[in-house]
Amino acid sequence: MSGEGRDVTAEAARGYLRIERLSKSYAGRRAVDALSLDVPRGEILALLGPSGSGKTTTLRLLAGFEPPDAGRVLVEGEDVTALAPAARRFGMVFQHYALFPHLDVGENVAFGLAVKGAAAARRVADVLAMVDLAGFERRRVSELSGGQQQRVALARSLAPEPRVLLLDEPLSNLDPALRERTRRELRDAIRRVGITTVFVTHEQEEAFDLGDRVAVIDAGRLEQVGTPDELYDRPASAFVATFVGRANDLPGRLLGGPEGSRAIVRPEAMRFAGVENGGLEGVVTARRFVGGHAYFTVRGAGGEDFEVFAPHRAVGVGERVRVAVERVLYWVEGGAG
Repeated sequence: MSGEGRDVTAEAARGYLRIERLSKSYAGRRAVDALSLDVPRGEILALLGPSGSGKTTTLRLLAGFEPPDAGRVLVEGEDVTALAPAARRFGMVFQHYALFPHLDVGENVAFGLAVKGAAAARRVADVLAMVDLAGFERRRVSELSGGQQQRVALARSLAPEPRVLLLDEPLSNLDPALRERTRRELRDAIRRVGITTVFVTHEQEEAFDLGDRVAVIDAGRLEQVGTPDELYDRPASAFVATFVGRANDLPGRLLGGPEGSRAIVRPEAMRFAGVENGGLEGVVTARRFVGGHAYFTVRGAGGEDFEVFAPHRAVGVGERVRVAVERVLYWVEGGAG
């Protein structure tokens, strides 16, 4: 996995893992539509999208669990599209981990290893250390926390030294209180190994925290791929602008835009202004407190609702206000995306 002897820079430029126009349909419905992505060696790529967007189908196509209708999957230039899952040397962590309750941690991690005996024991010890579970070999799975079980599943996937790691909604079955800590532990473990990783999630915070880059998918199509900052600050479509982060969808006429246009504005790009500063008029109808700041819902003069992110004591519910827009994130001409 170290990349010794390879031209890693050139390899990363063209994509260690390449997805070329991958397509899949079910009963005439296109689940994945000519999807293309390049994933450099060692990158953690998040596939983010709403339910039914095609992200899990994409992961299954990568793993070889289903054949594509068209397109190719390549690793280090090798076309693996027709290979069986085991022959691809991809590691897979399933949503519910699929650990064997009758086996201890060491036996779970060793399951499927080609080597046996002392060699298997050494490999198990190595990968448990990678995921910060050294010495857990004889523990029963039922004795572990949800986060520890997740790392055991990760260790089992890493044990055969896969070329690519795939994760399906890796944190979805954890209690919300555990997710942030487990997400951090998972990210640190993957970075220690340095393995090229693709994971599926519908949680934006998870995608932004774990992923080096995020690929936003909707209706089987790639809407945009980029860093979390790029997606948040420079969305390439109205879908990305409204799906990633919180956003207000305002009639363009309110901000001097073309007739029939829409203006997508982040709540933090709006501020309460004095009467002399003009701006949008409205009444504060609700406040959602989030620490030192709050999301204020404002009902505009034309009946439109929008949110303003401001210090929590800025205004009170029921107060008449004016709101200035500091930046429009995305203009939608003619009301279309």
